[in-house]
Amino acid sequence: MHAMQYRITLPADYDMKIIRHRVESKGPLLDDFPGLGLKAYGIRERGVDGSPVNQYAPFYLWADPEAMNRFLWGPGFQGIVRDFGRPSVETWQGLAFEPGSAQGAVPRTATRHATAVPAGADPSGGGPAGAVEGALEEVRRTARADGVHSTALVIDPRGWELLHFTLWEDAAPPDAPGDRYQVLHLSTPDLARLPRGRQW
Repeated sequence: MHAMQYRITLPADYDMKIIRHRVESKGPLLDDFPGLGLKAYGIRERGVDGSPVNQYAPFYLWADPEAMNRFLWGPGFQGIVRDFGRPSVETWQGLAFEPGSAQGAVPRTATRHATAVPAGADPSGGGPAGAVEGALEEVRRTARADGVHSTALVIDPRGWELLHFTLWEDAAPPDAPGDRYQVLHLSTPDLARLPRGRQW
C-alpha cells in the first residue's frame, strides 16, 4: 500500500463552491480506476473546524504503485497541473490499514495527524517501546471507535514522520488530533485490495 496527498492552498477569499463543483463533476471519474484503493476528496475551509486556510487536499491509498504512476502521468493529474500549477506531492509507505465499524457508510469528514519518530526511538517497532508499535496500537484503537469508516498508518522514512489518516462517518470527535477535512466524495474502486492490518 502506498499513500499520496497534495495540498493546494487557495487564497483567503477563494470561493470554495468552485472546488465543490469540481469534485461533483470530476470525482466520479476515478470510481472505477484500477489499483486505487480509495481517494478521499478532502477540503478545508478558512474558519471552519479551526482551519486557517482554504485548501483542496485529496488523499489516496493505492493498492499498487503502478496505478499511482498511471494517475500522476495521466489526464486526471494533468488537469490539476493545468488549473492550479504543479503541486508538491507527498507520498508515504503503508504500515497498516484497518476498516472501521462504519465502513459501509459514506464518510463526511477526515482527520490527518502527523507525528515524528523520535531520533532515539527504535523505528522498527521491534519491542514494546518501538515508535511504530505504539502507532499500530493507536490504529487498532481508532478502528474500533464509533463512526470510523477506515483508518491508515503510513510513514515517510526520509523524514521519519508517521501519518495517521482516518475517515469518519460524521464529524470527528472533538478530541481527535490533527487537521480536519470535509470529504466531498469518496472513490473506492479497489478498496477490497488494500491489505488489512500490519503490512510487514
